[in-house]
Amino acid sequence: MNDPQERPTPIAALMDDPQATKTHTRWTGLLASQVFWVVLATIVACVVLSFVTSTFATPQNLFNVTRNFAFVAIVALGMMAVIVTGGIDISVGSTIGLSGIVLSVVMNAGYPIWAGIGMGLLTAGIVGLVNGLLIAYLDMQPFVVTLGMLSVGRSLALVFSGSRTIFDFGPDGSKLLALGGGKTFGLANPVWFLLVLAVLFWFVFAWTRWGRYVFAIGGNRHAARLTGVPVRRIICSVYVLAGLMAGVAAILEVGWLGAVTTGLGTGDELRVIAATVIGGTNLMGGVGSAFGTVVGAALIEVIRNSLILLGVDSFWQGTVVGAFIIVAVLFNRLGGERQGD
Repeated sequence: MNDPQERPTPIAALMDDPQATKTHTRWTGLLASQVFWVVLATIVACVVLSFVTSTFATPQNLFNVTRNFAFVAIVALGMMAVIVTGGIDISVGSTIGLSGIVLSVVMNAGYPIWAGIGMGLLTAGIVGLVNGLLIAYLDMQPFVVTLGMLSVGRSLALVFSGSRTIFDFGPDGSKLLALGGGKTFGLANPVWFLLVLAVLFWFVFAWTRWGRYVFAIGGNRHAARLTGVPVRRIICSVYVLAGLMAGVAAILEVGWLGAVTTGLGTGDELRVIAATVIGGTNLMGGVGSAFGTVVGAALIEVIRNSLILLGVDSFWQGTVVGAFIIVAVLFNRLGGERQGD
């Protein structure tokens, strides 16, 4: 008979079983993932709100929630690329406003929708390019550059619009309204744009050299430069990408609203950064995912919608979003310390 004392302990047996060890590691990694907890929080919030309110789970409200969070999530995808490199772009809100104004002014002048969309995206891309050139090639601080561009964008929106609200989008106005305010197969059109863009971002970050370079720069910029990564060019490109995503959101949002003012996009930079950070993107760079960003945007919109349905004063929305940012950063901080141990 075997000596009972020679039997392996449960821990030893676990270590001797590669499959058990792999399963244990998988569960440990899942529980340590911020994205997992954000997904769980979103699901729990939806379930609770379905019981405590009679309007949350209605088809119309769910349609509104998905459409509204799509605008934030689209911009947040571009913001994720910027933050992964260790940067920040707080000018996206004014980029949305400026791009929307340019789109509206062009179409109001009688030009077709493709001309308006093209000019709107070009404007957003130029804003991102200016940000990228100043940050990447002149080594200016991202916060300072984009803070200045936030003011410039708002000022230019006032200049181009003459500080007026634009309702008339010319002969192609109905096409623009259908693009941003319509639906396809029961889903709002902005949601379809978000789904396509999220898949594209996932593919680019997971399978392309450019995506690997972005994460390499965020992980260790000096090491990336030594290994031949075109650091300045990549950093410039992520700011252009962030600008373009703001332009896409502006086009869809103007089509949904049916009118545009110079206040379009005001304060959106806070929600976009919150969605990105809550979704697991580390403000220090090197960590982020398209899926986590989309889920982070969804959680923010669910919370915002719940405050409205529960009759909470809208003035508290900023407090809630700010608190979520602080908690998300704290989670990242604690997670980094655990990994360091």
